[in-house]
Amino acid sequence: MDFLSKIRHLDMDICSFALLAQVPNTISLQQELTPLLQHEWLPHINQRDYHSGSQGGWDVLALRCAEEYHAAHPILQAFSISAANEWDNLPALESSPTLLDFIQSLACPVKSVRFMRLHAGAEIKPHRDQGLSLEQGEARLHLPLQTHDQLYFYVNDQRVPMQAGELWYINADQSHWVANKGSSARINLVIDCKVNSWLRELIHGAKIKA
Repeated sequence: MDFLSKIRHLDMDICSFALLAQVPNTISLQQELTPLLQHEWLPHINQRDYHSGSQGGWDVLALRCAEEYHAAHPILQAFSISAANEWDNLPALESSPTLLDFIQSLACPVKSVRFMRLHAGAEIKPHRDQGLSLEQGEARLHLPLQTHDQLYFYVNDQRVPMQAGELWYINADQSHWVANKGSSARINLVIDCKVNSWLRELIHGAKIKA
């Protein structure tokens, strides 16, 4: 096998996304989301990579952050890139028992946890989050709690058919983009994890994988 063939073979082995599970208690999770909508959500700091549309943009509510930022400004809690080994739950997560139980049920080291809301008409432009993939030891999981059929989420030029209550792995190191062409906001729970054998086996055995 020549060099280019090896590269193509490696590309085929890289997972772009995977449906991991249907999460139980989705209705309870959605109910716990409702009071959190009254919290202060922060506009995403990466304004270069999204278009806000006419009804709002892309905002975030931090639920778990690096320990060093536990008492810091919410912007650091929500957006800081950290190599921390210790991560802390924030009050919004501690006050949401079903959500907390779900996070604790993940049998892998959990780093940051955030709600990310993309308002109607807003678009996240194609971009990559370098190093955030199964193959490089980091994994980003998405759990949609509020979504609709006019939400378009693409990874590596393939549409991810996310539905509410489904837990998905997303290879954020590959080019991905999102467009909300509906009339209501999309809200996903976004979890960044360290890859271990449990998570690797879960992704490899996924119900839907591309």
